[in-house]
Amino acid sequence: MSLWQKHAIFEKNSIILLIGIVIVIAIGGLVEAVPLFYLKSTIEEVEGIRPQTPLELAGFNIYVREGCYNCHSQQIRTLRDEVERYGPYSLAAESMYDHPFQWGSKRTGPDLARVGGKYSDEWHRDHLRDPKSVVPGSVMPRYGFLEETDLDFRYIADDMRVLRATGVPYTEEMITRAQADLTTQATLDDPDEDSLRSRYANANVRNFGGKPGRITEADALIAYLQQLGTHVDFKLYDNKANIR
Repeated sequence: MSLWQKHAIFEKNSIILLIGIVIVIAIGGLVEAVPLFYLKSTIEEVEGIRPQTPLELAGFNIYVREGCYNCHSQQIRTLRDEVERYGPYSLAAESMYDHPFQWGSKRTGPDLARVGGKYSDEWHRDHLRDPKSVVPGSVMPRYGFLEETDLDFRYIADDMRVLRATGVPYTEEMITRAQADLTTQATLDDPDEDSLRSRYANANVRNFGGKPGRITEADALIAYLQQLGTHVDFKLYDNKANIR
């Protein structure tokens, strides 16, 4: 029997062809999946990565609630034009504590992976209040109501407790002090500022929302945005290698 005749068996018998396709796909899947079972971790540990503070976590929840990921990604790809526009490309470790992760699937607005510290708190307040006032031509909706809405953080400790169950390294002390730490971070010159930073390195501490004496949803969202991309010192990494 010639090679052509052997191959004709698959062409003339759909069941045999289907079985062959399943076998090939199964082999390919095993080749890709099996090595992962022998890796301790698929995410490289990176110095500086820490869990979000209670205030930042509250801001993350608002970011998700308002669907910001529908228009803004948080994933800078290893392409030269992206790195030159947004900054060092994203590392997997940077989103290891995000549940759910905010990589996004499209960009109506710019990527936000490196937005932390790029603009002032006042700029962010103006942007939320009236996007066109700082970005002419923006199609982003107005979110001025955030600075008029007091932040409800009664259950922030419960949020942290759930995240700890998924692997986020919140300690019992962090959870117990969650509400106090949230208040501290949103208050300028709070006496517990150093204590907060002992648990969350390099945490920004100030009134983000522009309303002293109040902690609003704007405080939380801006605190979250202002720390994006600031945890890793990219001067220690060759982030320009293998850029396509």
